[in-house]
Amino acid sequence: MVVTGAEETMEKSKSTNGTQVLAASRAQDRVDRLDPYGFERSVDFDYASYEELMSEYLVVLTRRSIKWSKLLRGKGKVQKNVKLKRYVRKGIPNEHRALVWMAASGAQDQLEKNPGYYQSMLEAQHDPKLVETIRTDLHRTFPDNVHFRKTSNPCLQKALYNVLLAYGHHNPAVGYCQGMNFIAGYLLIITKDEEKSFWLMDALLGKILPDYYTPAMLGLKADQEVLGELVKVKTPRVWQVMSDHNVMWTLVVSRWFICLYIDILPVETVLRIWDCLFYEGSKILFRVALTLIHHNQALIEKAQSLPDVCQAFKEIVRGPLVDECHTFMQKIFSEPGSLSMATLTKLRTTCRARIVAEES
Repeated sequence: MVVTGAEETMEKSKSTNGTQVLAASRAQDRVDRLDPYGFERSVDFDYASYEELMSEYLVVLTRRSIKWSKLLRGKGKVQKNVKLKRYVRKGIPNEHRALVWMAASGAQDQLEKNPGYYQSMLEAQHDPKLVETIRTDLHRTFPDNVHFRKTSNPCLQKALYNVLLAYGHHNPAVGYCQGMNFIAGYLLIITKDEEKSFWLMDALLGKILPDYYTPAMLGLKADQEVLGELVKVKTPRVWQVMSDHNVMWTLVVSRWFICLYIDILPVETVLRIWDCLFYEGSKILFRVALTLIHHNQALIEKAQSLPDVCQAFKEIVRGPLVDECHTFMQKIFSEPGSLSMATLTKLRTTCRARIVAEES
């Protein structure tokens, strides 16, 4: 069969079109596998359940977004008050998160009081050990997020390195420790701004969660013990299970606290928790933990051994309870009951003293 020039051109065109369609299809598949923040969804991701959940949640988001837009009305700043606290608890629309986090945490004030400070930290003489430690962790930070891959444009790895390096010089008592990379990464995803992420890190590590990331990690150790004391009062049967099987709280909840629920709970749920964390402080971390434990106490009580307890704590951070972030956030303010900062401060003082005495 003789193929004419016109036919050959048509065949090449079909082949090219077919390749383009296939490439477009593959690109769309990649997009479909990503959540709104750039994280890849797992192979067994339940799209049907997600669509059903989001169809309801999008109604909530739309309603909240309209109310927030009216509240802010183009303002560059927000003032803390009862109405704003209520709005924060019901969720901050993503387009307003950076603004509200910066204002509520005091980070915006620090940024304005210290113009050029972040850049000066980047231009300072760098500690080679700090640089090496941070670089080692960069490729481990969210390998499942497209924004942190070297092929991405822009790639957030450089911004992440800058924020962690600047903070390490700003707070040499902390320097850098594992867990901080994930926090800085989340801040960059939301703010898309290095300097804002730096000052939010400062608010979190310096004010909201003091001594969590210092070498002794006294604040972190104390808060895990504080949680144990709260469980003893609020969910005594769970406390008894922990006691019977000699399970230390640090074994099952340390990652909850040090990673602020990143990679523990779904992304949207974590961001809703952080909305309240920046506004109300560290007691939110306890409300989340107590809700997870209280809601799943029947499962934890079935544990017959230490491994059973550990497995139960892995299971309680998965499923509809935490996937439905709006309902979950309502529960954290009802299920644990009252939890004042005065109570936490008192328990922290007691637990800190006990830890210092045991370690001395």
